[in-house]
Amino acid sequence: MTELFNWESLLAEKVYAHFPEAEEKPVIGITGNYADLNCKLAEGYYKSVMKAGGVPIVIPPLADTDVIINTLNHIDGLILSGGADYDPRYAGEEPEPKLGEINEERDLPELFITRLAYNRQLPILGICRGIQTLAMALGGRVKQDITDISTINHSQEEDRHQATHTVTIEEGSILSKLYSQPAIHVNSLHHQAVCHPGERFHVTAKSEDGIIEAMESSEFKSIMGVQWHPECLEDGLPIFEWLIKEAATFRKVDDLQRSIITIDSHCDTPMFFPQEVDFGKRDDRILVDLHKMDEGHLAASMMVAYIPQTMTKGQKEMADNIFDKIGEIVKEHKHAIGLAKSTVDLVANFGAGKKSIMLGIENGAALEGKIENLRHFANRGIVYMTLCHNGDNDICDSAKGEGTHNGISEFGKEVVKEMNRLGVMVDMSHASEKSFYDAIQLSEYPIICSHSSCRALCDHPRNLTDDQMRALAEKGGVMQVTLYNGFLRTDGKATIEDFMNHLEHAIEVMGIDHVGIGTDFDGDGGVPGVANAAELSQVTRRLLDRGYSYDDIQKIWAMNIIRVMMEVQNAKA
Repeated sequence: MTELFNWESLLAEKVYAHFPEAEEKPVIGITGNYADLNCKLAEGYYKSVMKAGGVPIVIPPLADTDVIINTLNHIDGLILSGGADYDPRYAGEEPEPKLGEINEERDLPELFITRLAYNRQLPILGICRGIQTLAMALGGRVKQDITDISTINHSQEEDRHQATHTVTIEEGSILSKLYSQPAIHVNSLHHQAVCHPGERFHVTAKSEDGIIEAMESSEFKSIMGVQWHPECLEDGLPIFEWLIKEAATFRKVDDLQRSIITIDSHCDTPMFFPQEVDFGKRDDRILVDLHKMDEGHLAASMMVAYIPQTMTKGQKEMADNIFDKIGEIVKEHKHAIGLAKSTVDLVANFGAGKKSIMLGIENGAALEGKIENLRHFANRGIVYMTLCHNGDNDICDSAKGEGTHNGISEFGKEVVKEMNRLGVMVDMSHASEKSFYDAIQLSEYPIICSHSSCRALCDHPRNLTDDQMRALAEKGGVMQVTLYNGFLRTDGKATIEDFMNHLEHAIEVMGIDHVGIGTDFDGDGGVPGVANAAELSQVTRRLLDRGYSYDDIQKIWAMNIIRVMMEVQNAKA
C-alpha cells in the first residue's frame, strides 16, 4: 500500500502525534450558491479562508431563522459570496428589461443572515453579489443594470484570475492600509452594482467610470464589501487576512462580554412605554429591548422613571406607573428577564441566564416634597435616585438651574440622610457643583454620577470637572461616563472614539476603581459605533485594543458600581 492511501498512518502523523490536536482558529461561514438543486461554492472562497488562517464552513441558503441564528452563534465571521442578481422586488422595485438571471433561493436567506450578523457585530466581507447583499440588507440601493452608465467592461470574458481594470482606493480606508497604494487591478463579473451605499457605509473604491467597487462601514464596524473577486486574484489574500484578524478579535470580545456582568447605569427607555413599544420584540423605536440586550450581552439595565421638570403635580403617580409597566414587562418575559432590587438579585439573574432591570428615579421631584414617598419608592426597589434634572427643585440646585438653594436645600439634606438609611444610592448627575460638593459632605456613603462625562474634554455644565472627579473618587464613588453627544463634544458630532477618550480621561483622573458606563440610551444617548444596546460590545473591543485587562474591564462594566451599591445597601438600617 502506498503512503498516500495509508490514511491511518497519515492521521497518526498529522493529528495524533501531538496535543492539542488542532490550533484554535476563527470559523468563517461562507454563504453557498445554489443551482440545479445543489448548494455550491467555488473553491477560491474556502481555500482563501484556509490560507488566511481561518476555518471555512459553507452556509446553505435556508431562510429558517432558527437555523440562521444557531449558525451565527457558532461562527466568528461571515463571507457573502458572489452569484446571480438580486430580485429587485426586495428593494421595492419592478424588474427592468436588462435585469439578469436572479436566484430566488438565495435572496431571502442572505438578507436575513446579513441583518442578523450585523446586529451581532460579526465581521462581514461581501464579495461581488455580496457587496450588493450588504446594500440591499442595510439601507443602500442597487442599480439593476449598469451597462447604460459604464464605460469599461464590468463583465469580463477573460479568466477570473486575470485582472482587467483598475479601481482607485480612498485614502485612509481599510483597503488602502491593506494594499498601501492608491489603486489596484481587479477582475469583474457583474452588471448589477451598488449605486448608493446608504448611511451605514461609505464608498472606498471606484472604477474609472465611477462605478462603486468597494465600501466599508461608517459605523466603526468590521464590515467591508468589494465588487470584484479577490479569491481569484494572486494579491487577493490580504482581504481575507483582514477578515480572519477581525474574526479572531470578535471571538475574544464576544467570549469576554458573555462571561462578565455588564451594567448600563442609566437608561431612559421607559419614556417610550406610552408608545406601546414591545420590549420582547426588536423595536426600532427604542435603543434597549430584549433582543438588543442579548446581542450586546448587556446583563443589566438601570431603567429610570424620568420626571419632567415642567410637571407640577402627579409626579409620584407617573413614577409608579412606569414601575408598574416594568413589572408587567418582567412578568411577561420572566423566562428571560428579572427585576433586580439588589446585587444579590443581579448575580442570581446572571447565573440563571436572565437579564436584569434595576429601577431608578431621575429627578427627586417624584417625591412631591414628602419624605414618606422616598420610603415608598425604596420599598418598590429603586437602587438610586438622581436628585434633580435640568432645573432646580425642592431638593437641590441643578447644573442648569438658578442657584435657588445655594446647593442642597434643608429638605434635600433630609432626603440624602434618608437615602443613606434606606440603602438608596445618591446620584448627582444633573446637579450643580455646589449641590455635588454638598452631597459629598452630607452622604455617609459613596455617591454616584450615573451619566456624566468630563468637562476637561467638553465644556458643558452637566459634565464633571477634574476636581469633582477626584472628590468623587476620594469618597469611594463612581462616575458612569455617558454616550450623550452634547456631553462628549461641544459640536455634538461625537463618535465612539470620543466616548473612549472621556472614559480614559476619567480613569486617568480617578483611577480604574471609580469609572463605569451609563449610556443615557433613549434619553438621546448613543453615538456612531455604539448607537444602541446591541453595540455595547464595541466598547469592550476598544478597551482590549487599548490594553485594559480582564479585571479592568470587569470593573468598568459592573464591579465598580456594584461595590458602591453593596456598600450602600449593606448599610441599610
